[in-house]
Amino acid sequence: MTDSAITASGLRKAYQDKTVLDGIDLDVRAGTIFSLLGPNGAGKTTTVNVLTTLAKADGGTVRVAGHDLATEAKAVRAAIGVTGQFAAVDELLTGQENLQLMVDLNPANGGKRVVAELLERFDLVESARKPASTYSGGMRRKLDLAMTLVGNPRIIFLDEPTTGLDPRSRRTMWSIIRELVGDGVTIFLTTQYLEEADQLADRIAVLDHGRLVAQGTPDDLKRQIPGTHVRLRFTTVAELHEAARLIADSTRDDEALTLRVPSDGGTKSLRALLDRLDEHSLNAEGCTVHTPDLDDVFLALTGRTAEVVAK
Repeated sequence: MTDSAITASGLRKAYQDKTVLDGIDLDVRAGTIFSLLGPNGAGKTTTVNVLTTLAKADGGTVRVAGHDLATEAKAVRAAIGVTGQFAAVDELLTGQENLQLMVDLNPANGGKRVVAELLERFDLVESARKPASTYSGGMRRKLDLAMTLVGNPRIIFLDEPTTGLDPRSRRTMWSIIRELVGDGVTIFLTTQYLEEADQLADRIAVLDHGRLVAQGTPDDLKRQIPGTHVRLRFTTVAELHEAARLIADSTRDDEALTLRVPSDGGTKSLRALLDRLDEHSLNAEGCTVHTPDLDDVFLALTGRTAEVVAK
């Protein structure tokens, strides 16, 4: 595999008269986590379906694991693993039987040894002989991902893998994803949880109405959005009033006794601000730097807040 695990150029997909993907370009580096974000209906799942050979593109070129998607679909499928939005486990079978079924479908991948290793890795040993119908949502998700790993894929597509999980189960899944990348696996992640992308992704692409509206690292995207500021907290209204008079373009909050000062967040500008306060014998009880988060990025790029996206 080259340094790029997945590349796409001018990718297009339409259903009847509705264009779902309108010429998107992607470059996912090997051994990284790439996160595709977007509101419901933006085209995230369609993108995954096309890249994993589950749907045929109407236009553009794609290479996955070094193979041309249009002419080498079988080779692409051999190199990837897919975990969809809903755990694809057989609830009538035990966890161990679900894994064994996958091994039976991939007999070259180690047999019972692989089953035992995956049960151990995903902390499913104690529940291995219990029906999957008795598993919690988090356990089903772990089993589903373990089943995906039976084929030893080098690229794994995770389509909203933590939807519906409680915070503890979600963080457990995050740890597993990081371990996979540590082993050299490439992760293509779609998610509606902005914190998840912020925590995990090396690079993020924002998809809206079938078009990529931004790409970059989480910090790159945040820097594109204005709003970085220093927040100063004072102990008296008199100090707050004097600081507000002294610092142009600041915004005061009398109830919280805080002053919001536009800033680039750098140490040089912060030092200059504090020195100015010191010159006038003003002492702030607290000082914090606030930068835009991915919620702000979403609002700026798609016109929708994270609360809307997460529904």
